[in-house]
Amino acid sequence: MAINAVLKQTASAATQWTSVCALDDIVPDTGVAALLNGEQIAIFRVGADDALYAIGNHDPFSHANVLARGIVGDIGGELVVASPVYKQHFSLNSGACLEETGVCVPVYAVRLSDGIVQIAL
Repeated sequence: MAINAVLKQTASAATQWTSVCALDDIVPDTGVAALLNGEQIAIFRVGADDALYAIGNHDPFSHANVLARGIVGDIGGELVVASPVYKQHFSLNSGACLEETGVCVPVYAVRLSDGIVQIAL
């Protein structure tokens, strides 16, 4: 099972990984929210290869923690999640908003270890 290899926040050998949930707890092509060290994180399981992505769950336009409930899709080859509030699209790779340059959400390193989704903070 392939996992997203692009990690915008590079995890070093000394990185502390935090277990979040089992991969099977995330319905394919959707997201879940997790609260880690006071940060809300949206974790997405995408595609037939179960690629994992993790971005901030806070929508900077609506000021609500809702991105995990957005719709995952593709715009011009860019994998995105659409905010369920005002529908802005955020790249799952870079966190950048496609409609508003200069606006972005954080991106987190994510991995799968023995069937468990883990995030590096």
